[in-house]
Amino acid sequence: MVTAPPLIAGLELGGTKCVAILATGPDDVRARETVHTTDPVTTLAAIEAVLGGWQFDAIGIASFGPLELNPAMLDFGSITATTKPGWTGTDLVNRLKARFARPLAFQTDVNGAAIAEGRWGAAQGMTTHAYITIGTGVGVGLVAGGRPVQGVAHGEAGHMRVPRLAGDTYPGWCRFHGDCVEGLISGPALAERFGYPGQELPDDGPQWDLFVHDLGGLLHNLVATAAPERIAIGGGVIAARDYLFPKLRTRLAESLGGYGSLIAYADELDRRLGPPGLGTMAGPLGAIAMGLEALGA
Repeated sequence: MVTAPPLIAGLELGGTKCVAILATGPDDVRARETVHTTDPVTTLAAIEAVLGGWQFDAIGIASFGPLELNPAMLDFGSITATTKPGWTGTDLVNRLKARFARPLAFQTDVNGAAIAEGRWGAAQGMTTHAYITIGTGVGVGLVAGGRPVQGVAHGEAGHMRVPRLAGDTYPGWCRFHGDCVEGLISGPALAERFGYPGQELPDDGPQWDLFVHDLGGLLHNLVATAAPERIAIGGGVIAARDYLFPKLRTRLAESLGGYGSLIAYADELDRRLGPPGLGTMAGPLGAIAMGLEALGA
């Protein structure tokens, strides 16, 4: 007797939009709905309306953050102090568990996408890999030993500070750190910095030189810290700009400077650094991966 695979309701919560997806995996997506991210009350009500019309075995959440992921904390399952207005303190896990009474697993959007890349995408068979998203914010999900890296809290490498390009005086968009990486290259930062949204910047515009420089600093620090077997970069800002990857590889190789054990790494950047194997589905499938984890599958 063949047992049907579990059906997961996945929620990828983003700063601009939320995606609800009903699937067993990348080859079996039954439904997909998009909800614009506005205030928590309106957004979560719309999401619950979508899930209320579906039958499923578990819920997986991959959300923008920061998040409280420690089950011992009173605010476990909530969004903590975030740059997204109105969302600080929003309880996701308890609300959805009470509403649907299904097994539920919860992670950051970037950790979820990284786990999906390891399960189904370009990082299959790898134990140490990373996923970077560049959209409304900048996030980094780092997996080591097959699990997301986490200390007292989950990492916030998108908020690291990097050396600025000479003459660049933009103060940064992030209301917490100013000119951290998110404050320099996220979608809202690009819009404020250059006067129009990143998706409207010309492909050959000099603005991308600043983008490559600033993202290159993050990549240098990530490689110097963990040397991931693969780094996938996705998100709305870079999704349709594959021509940036050769520039990023060149910048990263120059930055690593022929140092020690990283010489071989720099020579392999064509396969180490690129877009996610799951493409724009990496984020939604991260939520499906979390739902499967809720069931131990």
